[in-house]
Amino acid sequence: MATSPTVEPVRRSGAETRAEICRVALEMFTTAGYEATSMRAIAEALGIRKASLYYHFAGKEDILRSVFTQRGSEAEELLEWIAAQPRTPQLAKTAVLRWIETFTTDKLRGIRFMAANPVLVRAVEEQTGSRIGNALTSLADALTGLLPRRTPTDVLLLRIALLSINAAVEASAQADVNDDDVLAAAHSLAETVMDSLLAAGDSA
Repeated sequence: MATSPTVEPVRRSGAETRAEICRVALEMFTTAGYEATSMRAIAEALGIRKASLYYHFAGKEDILRSVFTQRGSEAEELLEWIAAQPRTPQLAKTAVLRWIETFTTDKLRGIRFMAANPVLVRAVEEQTGSRIGNALTSLADALTGLLPRRTPTDVLLLRIALLSINAAVEASAQADVNDDDVLAAAHSLAETVMDSLLAAGDSA
């Protein structure tokens, strides 16, 4: 009698496992609340043993630190990419849009969580350093140097373009939209602002 083929379990790398843990945990922190979410509940949602979860993360704060570190790393990687490109005003727009395009619907949860839990976020950042904030400041400074004009208004508009995703998330709380709409609106806002900055430089 023929036997059924054995189905091998899906094996993830350590990095993939950590990313999945962060994704599921952040979703639970956002929907159920940080304090109400236990490491046991996260492990159950992932379908793994609690010991396996603790192998990757020491606790909930450790998961948050990993989320913040990842976003900071992405900003630093974009800075490295910018440094390797020809310095032109168009690079400023390209870089801003590359940053906006790194956001996914999963990452919107991180923005919402940070907005809803400023005290907790500040406490975690005090322990590890403001990786995201420092990287974004460095990114804004680097892009400011590419602008054809650098008036205070221009510099402020550049920073608004970089943070367009935050503005779109906040505005979405008062609108009947989905996360894809939020991402599209952020991209459109950033592109419009950067086009206006480049056009203003051409006419100066």
